[in-house]
Amino acid sequence: MASPDIRFPSIEGLRAFEAAARLGSFERAAEELNVTASAIGKRIAALEDLLGTPLFTRGPKALSLTATGKEYLAQVGAALGLLAAVPLHRRTAQRVERLRVSAPPTFARQILVPALEHFTAAHPQIELEVVLSIPYLDAAATEADVEVRHGDPASHAGLPLLDEQVLPMAAPALLQRLPALVEPRDLREAPLLRTPLEPWSPWFAAAGLDWGEPALGTKLVDLGLTLEAAVSGQGIALARPSLARHWLATGALVPLFRVAAPPAFRYYLLPHAAQGPAAAFARWLRGECELATQAAAALVSGRP
Repeated sequence: MASPDIRFPSIEGLRAFEAAARLGSFERAAEELNVTASAIGKRIAALEDLLGTPLFTRGPKALSLTATGKEYLAQVGAALGLLAAVPLHRRTAQRVERLRVSAPPTFARQILVPALEHFTAAHPQIELEVVLSIPYLDAAATEADVEVRHGDPASHAGLPLLDEQVLPMAAPALLQRLPALVEPRDLREAPLLRTPLEPWSPWFAAAGLDWGEPALGTKLVDLGLTLEAAVSGQGIALARPSLARHWLATGALVPLFRVAAPPAFRYYLLPHAAQGPAAAFARWLRGECELATQAAAALVSGRP
């Protein structure tokens, strides 16, 4: 029995430390372990906090071990070697590769989850965990292996997804109650749904309207809720066709006018491991986003 005074570090922390020490950088360790460099940094920081001493000297050059780090590396290497020698730990043929994916709610519901079966069928050895993020909070990177964000891709060296434009959409029942909407300026008296995640200003500018953001009406801090409000006839939504594909296909929403504009914010992928399950999932997701964009464009243009 171990003494209750002994505090054991996590295996993930030990592996992150050993890989970073051997390879000389968090980034290379992340590639080897198929996680993000941020995850490697957090695991090592937690290990250092547990031990009460720094293991690395961090500077502008490559990582270097402290004296304590060098001594600890020898001990950790021996311990990991013993664990690796356990036969039950070497069932590589049956090993399950776990992958945690984080995405904003509407993207997850309308783009990711409907297509997940295609990925899981092609990669049965990868066990997926999908978690939802909060799109309005530009928080630091999570422990997810693949993370989809909504915002400015350039701010995090992100890879943009869903290359499309936004346009007004409304439920037919609402349009029957409103005066005829022939041109964009006819929206002046129409109920416009508001969300900070999809501001109207870019579309107003594209339509030649010198208008500010709508000042009245409930503000919905979720794109899915905004679309639901539009479907129920509460107002006109400014939306991306890919997120509204289901409702466009059934006629629950119809696009208004021919004017479209680039969205103020984009969905994008944060940097991830260059190899392994994360890279495979990212490649698959980019392909699914292209298919969703093409299908949505066909619905808006009226092509079969």
